[in-house]
Amino acid sequence: MTRKFFGTDGIRGRTNVAPMTAEIAMKVGQAAGSYFLRGSHRHRVVIGKDTRLSGYMMESALVAGFTSVGMDVIQFGPIPTPAVALLTQSMRADLGVMISASHNPYEDNGIKLFGPDGYKLSDEAEAEIERLLDVPTALAPSRDIGRARRVEDARGRYIHAAKSTFPEDLRLDGLKVVIDCANGAAYQVAPMALWELGAELIQIGVTPDGRNINDGCGSTAPALLQETVVASGAHIGIALDGDADRLIVVDETGQIVDGDQLMALIGTSWARHGLLRGNGIVATVMSNLGLERYLQGQGLTLERTSVGDRYVLEKMRKSGFNVGGEQSGHIILSDYATTGDGLIAALQVLAELVKTGKPASELLRLFDPVPQLLKNVRFSGGKPLEDKNVKAAIAEAEAELVGKGRLVIRPSGTEPLIRVMAEGDDSAQVTRLVDMICETVKAAG
Repeated sequence: MTRKFFGTDGIRGRTNVAPMTAEIAMKVGQAAGSYFLRGSHRHRVVIGKDTRLSGYMMESALVAGFTSVGMDVIQFGPIPTPAVALLTQSMRADLGVMISASHNPYEDNGIKLFGPDGYKLSDEAEAEIERLLDVPTALAPSRDIGRARRVEDARGRYIHAAKSTFPEDLRLDGLKVVIDCANGAAYQVAPMALWELGAELIQIGVTPDGRNINDGCGSTAPALLQETVVASGAHIGIALDGDADRLIVVDETGQIVDGDQLMALIGTSWARHGLLRGNGIVATVMSNLGLERYLQGQGLTLERTSVGDRYVLEKMRKSGFNVGGEQSGHIILSDYATTGDGLIAALQVLAELVKTGKPASELLRLFDPVPQLLKNVRFSGGKPLEDKNVKAAIAEAEAELVGKGRLVIRPSGTEPLIRVMAEGDDSAQVTRLVDMICETVKAAG
């Protein structure tokens, strides 16, 4: 079934352009509310958001939709996505909503939905909500219209939960940390949690104005963090994205550390302490071959999934893993959270920094990534991957890389693009093969 509104991570788009309009947001509230009106208890939905200007509009529209079908609404204000997932479960809500477009610019916004267990909704649930968008809504009788209220201590609850994942016998005293909150959802909670644990903080990306979220800061624009870490002599830099479910680290020399290195560190540390389940970690097809080889050398496995943290989590839950994530910095630690959590992942890294006494540049360089190249090819129509010449080029490249590298070819889920990625021990070979496939796709499309 082709989905009209939901993508791989909820509904997302340019604000005031369908599907990201107040009208559709209200209908989503009505449809999702109707879907979760089960049982005789008083029904409740919790709503969080990031710092986008449009968050006020989308929140008001969603509140109208939910209350109109008889659901009570609890509003948290700006708070990370993982906090919404956590509080959905702990407050016994029927549904959790996060209003955010993650690492996108402020002009965009999105709606992410969580079930009562704190996990993102299944494809089947999203499909049913989409169906309900196209049918008349059964509005609640006047006496049963829902109430809305704000909870002011939601951020404190999340800070407490995040800090509880940090070893009780450790403190961050003497550690100088630069924290970049992307002018997003974690601009209050992340610095407060680190300060309470004793860190000396330098804060950037903590002055949101509705338009500067992810603007030259955060995990997708780490240059400012790199400069600040080096200039201040900090031990480490931490960058979150707009809704704080993604983490990128910068070591004391200003070098970026991606999600692959972070997963390697956390996974092997947990393995040494008998905490790792599944005898390995879960990552996507985009994670570097160097990570896979490093884990094999440690007697651990790397299970790969399609791109998207929901697929990583699906595999983790199905096969009993408790560490997984993406190269881009989504780190899922299922002992502590039901979705990616940048702050909790950062606390695991900081704990290792304190315990080992090693500089971040040493601690976080567990393997040398093999050369990897990704290029996107735009096409005008048709199905280029079914073209015989494209198939032949891919087969030729795969044959060359046997035992020496990998090839990942996939269509974009949102644009008319073919993504061509190759990695291997020979950088020149990787570049040549990617270019060959790209040219063949262009000729076919």
